[in-house]
Amino acid sequence: MAIIKPFFCIRPNSELASRVAALPYDVYNRKEACEEVKKEPLSFLAIDRAETQFDDSVDIYEERVYQKAKELLEERIADGTFLEEKQECYFLYQLTMNDRSQTGIVACASIDDYQNQVIKKHENTRADKEADRIRHVDTCNAQTGPIFLAYRSQPVLNAVMDQVKKETPLYQFVSDDGIGHMVWKVEEAEKIALIRDTFAAIDAIYIADGHHRAASAVKVGLQRREKHPDYTGQEEFNYFLSVLFPDDQLLIMDYNRVVKDLNGYSTTEFLEKVAESYVVEAVGEKPYAPGKVHEMGMYLDGIWYRLEAKPEICVNHPVEGLDVSILQNTLLAPLLGIGDPKTDKRIDFVGGIRGLEELERRVKTDMRVAFSMYPTSIGQLFDVADAQLLMPPKSTWFEPKLRSGLFIHRLDG
Repeated sequence: MAIIKPFFCIRPNSELASRVAALPYDVYNRKEACEEVKKEPLSFLAIDRAETQFDDSVDIYEERVYQKAKELLEERIADGTFLEEKQECYFLYQLTMNDRSQTGIVACASIDDYQNQVIKKHENTRADKEADRIRHVDTCNAQTGPIFLAYRSQPVLNAVMDQVKKETPLYQFVSDDGIGHMVWKVEEAEKIALIRDTFAAIDAIYIADGHHRAASAVKVGLQRREKHPDYTGQEEFNYFLSVLFPDDQLLIMDYNRVVKDLNGYSTTEFLEKVAESYVVEAVGEKPYAPGKVHEMGMYLDGIWYRLEAKPEICVNHPVEGLDVSILQNTLLAPLLGIGDPKTDKRIDFVGGIRGLEELERRVKTDMRVAFSMYPTSIGQLFDVADAQLLMPPKSTWFEPKLRSGLFIHRLDG
């Protein structure tokens, strides 16, 4: 049973939504974040990354940085940049990229469901990355970046969303990267009850993206419970801001690999070694995108190759059977010496949004060989999470990215 509840949303004034909406805080480095905020002072990055308000002598983790984030948020609520809803609502958030749309339900999910594995994870989190967002959420007394959740598509929810999307949207704009954004409010009691009751019958929801934001929100909630041992479970700190999408609308893009050298092999020797585990076929100079599971592309010395994993290396296992695992276990580790891809400086990862041309560029500049991957499916992600296992690093790349600043969930207590 999943508790997915409406909430008192803080959201931008409709006229300012397109200026406020910002990509997630961790998409940018400090310099890039400062450039974005200089270009658009109302960008939510000013709050999400409040070091943009200081010069480089101020450490991004100083207490005054978090206090500045809180100050800016409160200022923008006071001056009308942000509005506070007077009743608990759900919202619909539709993103459109390349003529393909996905629509999610904006709501609050339960930290108990996270703790009890109703909301399932497929990645580990790092304590250092959690610590920053814990302080940000706690100081601002608000969750400012929604967690990207997925669920198995439900006809009842699809019908409700179709009805609501016939109404006039609160927001409708196209961001600088060409992504279309539309938002509707769900405030009718009947529709709210239907959404809540339908989710209550769902036994598994999955984190698609935002594991660190989720873990941080949950830890703040648990800290608040310790400070308020008389808590009832209804306080807002028991819930975290989410957007929940049906699985059949989601797009996972390829997450590709580039490696700095051939680990001492010549090109001929390396190709011979690869051929022990893969059927290797040279396909020419045109970038090669694999067309099915257990197929990969490889770019080496200006030539693209099609690699097809031989049956003996394909494993029937939620994690070990993933293409990213097969490549790691049969080629990257034994041949190229990439033992731990999380820490090895000889490997880098290129999100599919950047295109295969980026793989060619990297090989021509600072890398030696590239591998184009067939995208991990949402079904594979569900299988890994259902087995309570973890995906290898850099297995999934979701597009488009949710914007921060369109929905804010204030905590109490």
